[in-house]
Amino acid sequence: MKTMLITGASRGIGAATAVLAAANEYAVVVNYNRNKAAAEAVVEKIQNSGGKAISLQADVSKEKEIIRLFEETESRFGRLDTLINNAGILLHQKKLAEMDNTRLQEMFETNIIGPMLCCREAIKRMSITQGGNGGTIVNISSIASRTGAAFEYIDYAATKGAMDSLTIGLAKEVAEEGIRVNSVRPAFIHTEIHAAGGEPDRINRLKDSIPLKRGGRAEEVAEAIIWLASEKSSYSTGIFVDVTGGR
Repeated sequence: MKTMLITGASRGIGAATAVLAAANEYAVVVNYNRNKAAAEAVVEKIQNSGGKAISLQADVSKEKEIIRLFEETESRFGRLDTLINNAGILLHQKKLAEMDNTRLQEMFETNIIGPMLCCREAIKRMSITQGGNGGTIVNISSIASRTGAAFEYIDYAATKGAMDSLTIGLAKEVAEEGIRVNSVRPAFIHTEIHAAGGEPDRINRLKDSIPLKRGGRAEEVAEAIIWLASEKSSYSTGIFVDVTGGR
């Protein structure tokens, strides 16, 4: 059985991906930072359906905790086949002129430095040149990497632009090591992240500008993630799948 580690998997897109991955016969590591109860609920849902999953706490903005997370994953399951770099934060809507250094450091440490370190640890375990079996990495970016999220989340958009660059460059670096790296760019998905930005009803405000005239579901994003993680996308690396309702 292959093992998938999903960062930030206690809710939203991460939780939906965990459930779908287990249904596709992955052993799943549900990473969480603070919400242990939510992570354990995801694990319980998977186990009740006959799947295999555990929850592991780690703050993926901290290198030591990232290293521990990967060591515990390897200890529990003996291998790592897929990393889903999903954990990320969105802070209250502001223009750049109103943002302070503390906010920017928190945003970049969580949304791009942490994922880069997670990629590093995954490569150590997956690379066929280091005794691994190869594997896949799926980075969760955002349409904000293309739009810039002006007047709302320009700092978040900048981290997602960096995530896109990471995907392109890393896909080339590790292709010969048996690792494929791809990305999903969601937008307007019904999750709690909009409340974190200070506008829980943001999708309803914007839905008329979305060609499909609705917000997306986390499960719809999960389908794209699992496709990129699986052998069904075996000839794809360095690509992006936009799940944005046509925007």
